[in-house]
Amino acid sequence: MSKEQFQIDETDGPAKTRAWVLHPDIKNDNDRRNAVPALEEAVALAEALPNLEVIGSDVVPLRTVNAGHLFGSGKINELREILHDNEIELVLVDGPVSPVQQRNLEKAWKVKLLDRTGLILEIFSDRAATREGVLQVEMAALNYQRTRLVRAWTHLERQRGGLGFVGGPGETQIEADRRAIDEQLVRLRRQLEKVVKTRALHRAARAKVPYPIVALVGYTNAGKSTLFNRLTGADVLVKDMLFATLDPTMRSLELLDGPEIILSDTVGFISDLPTELVAAFRATLEEVLAADIILHVRDVSHAETEEQAHDVREILKSLGVPQETRTFEVWNKLDLLPDDRADAMRERAARDENVLAISAITGEGLDALQTAVAEALQGALRTAELSLTFAEGRKRAWLFAQDVVMSETQTEDGFDLTVRWSADVEAAYQRL
Repeated sequence: MSKEQFQIDETDGPAKTRAWVLHPDIKNDNDRRNAVPALEEAVALAEALPNLEVIGSDVVPLRTVNAGHLFGSGKINELREILHDNEIELVLVDGPVSPVQQRNLEKAWKVKLLDRTGLILEIFSDRAATREGVLQVEMAALNYQRTRLVRAWTHLERQRGGLGFVGGPGETQIEADRRAIDEQLVRLRRQLEKVVKTRALHRAARAKVPYPIVALVGYTNAGKSTLFNRLTGADVLVKDMLFATLDPTMRSLELLDGPEIILSDTVGFISDLPTELVAAFRATLEEVLAADIILHVRDVSHAETEEQAHDVREILKSLGVPQETRTFEVWNKLDLLPDDRADAMRERAARDENVLAISAITGEGLDALQTAVAEALQGALRTAELSLTFAEGRKRAWLFAQDVVMSETQTEDGFDLTVRWSADVEAAYQRL
């Protein structure tokens, strides 16, 4: 299958690539996940690519991993028949597959094969919208594929629409491939340096706007974008699909009886996130690192909500989020729970000041969420007395624009003001 066949033609809508998903359930794996929900997530990942059609899926129990083929010969033969009978073109393995295993399985099954890391990279490439996102994904993908070199690299000049992992026209000489990859990495790094400088300027501009940052984080498809849209009135893409949001989106929001904030929607986390992407998207997630408050949005209707929450906490830890950052757990999707379970969740949340039970769809609990965030931010505010001369009218106007002035008295020389502000606002005032 050529890459031209793999790409979507919106005019005549060619047939999608027929895919089969396999989840290796390795008995001696210390990090072994529950096989059934793991397979369901892998299928959802595959379905996140619009040009794939998932024909079927299987859990493959394994006592040990075969170093050369991943699976044993009997299972390989059994799967060969299934794949042939269903005219499968692409096999997606929900786990790591070494270059040797990939090459041997592709020869045995006469199909193309992609492991979990490759699939996630493909999705990220298809979804990345900002220039930095595109560059970061492409670099992560090139570093990942450099160890494999089992495809032609004619797709290297592409900027959008997938990475071409599943549709390369064949093999080329390894050395030529490596040179092509290295040359492209050099070009991407240069482009990325320019983008990073631009982001630094944007960060500096944002720093002059002394609004607290509240970041939404959570497992992919937990409902972050729905919550973001409900609170801000924005129009961020919302789909029942893994990785519907990749690039961060920020909007200002005036909390109920509280300060104005910058609310940031971020990429969804996922278990076994490729290490290449954790590093590549560190800059994209800088709003989380700089956040005054983190809202960890959880899908409490999901069967593995606790495992997902653990994965999110581990990724936040690996990103270096300061331990002192105030974090709320937001238990979302109450509307999808039976009444008795929803009531139990509400009662559990009521007993913990750091937990809020909501439904972003119905709006339940959103007022309480805003109040909790406002109170947490107000706790960081302090009162100060200022005296300004008549000549300092610019400073006075700035203070009123920030909505921090509690009272004002005119004097013979100017104005005495009582302000209530955060450390960031005070620092910005000192720079005026």
